[in-house]
Amino acid sequence: MTRLLATDVSAPTDQRAKEIAALGPWFHNLHLPDGAQTAPHHALGDFPAFKWAEIAPHLPEDLTGWTALDIGCNSGFYAFELARRGARVTGIDMEPLFLRQARWAAREFGLEHMVEFRQQQIYDLAHQAESYDLVIFMGVFYHLRYPQLGLDLVAEKVKRMMIFQTLTMPGTEVADGTDQDRDIMDREVFTSPGWPKMAFIEHEFSGDITNWWAPNHAACEAMLRSAGMRIVHRPGHEMYVCVPDGDARSWLRTDRGQVELRSATGRPWTELAARLAAQSAERDEAR
Repeated sequence: MTRLLATDVSAPTDQRAKEIAALGPWFHNLHLPDGAQTAPHHALGDFPAFKWAEIAPHLPEDLTGWTALDIGCNSGFYAFELARRGARVTGIDMEPLFLRQARWAAREFGLEHMVEFRQQQIYDLAHQAESYDLVIFMGVFYHLRYPQLGLDLVAEKVKRMMIFQTLTMPGTEVADGTDQDRDIMDREVFTSPGWPKMAFIEHEFSGDITNWWAPNHAACEAMLRSAGMRIVHRPGHEMYVCVPDGDARSWLRTDRGQVELRSATGRPWTELAARLAAQSAERDEAR
């Protein structure tokens, strides 16, 4: 589908402009079927179409039979693009304004039968049985007060592919040996360029009180690996195309990791912990 550039938009009628404005403010610039746009003067340009142009070549053209999850879906731009390729898409967001916009736009595009929008937190995924072939996890990670927990929960839901994007610290260095054990006093290495690290934002950043974290590139790679994902493409700045990695040294694949994750998300964990304790006692006796 050929898209208009934001600068080439034809002016909608006054009535149409009022209809769109009444649903605003808009963060996604949706190109509606009649040529109108929802945010043609977006400060970032034709957003998020220019980001989609970077990731779209890394996704199958035909997503028929795929299920997809769009986390922090906003007004639904990515959900609609995936639905056009044949995926059945669930979009989640906590902001009622964005969900109203998304449901309205779904009707405009005639995609109501392909998309569903829910008001929920990312942490609610811990209590849902569904998993998804494709997960879009863009522009959300750095808004999470508990980022690795959120990433771990998302990784549990990915069957084939995840697109991950986050605000990052400057630089793309990756230090060697970050997977090696070290002495308790060997801490200078943590300050070296390319060591995985995150900047914590105590109050607000860019006027947003939910901007909590800015990981560096090395931390993005390390945290994705720790969640059991393997990076297969870097389509653009701060973006990672990932697939589940059965060989990754993921904490989630350990029994202790599962106990911790279940406890953190209010899922039953005591039976698993008791079984682990019994197994440990048996090993001690065998020695």
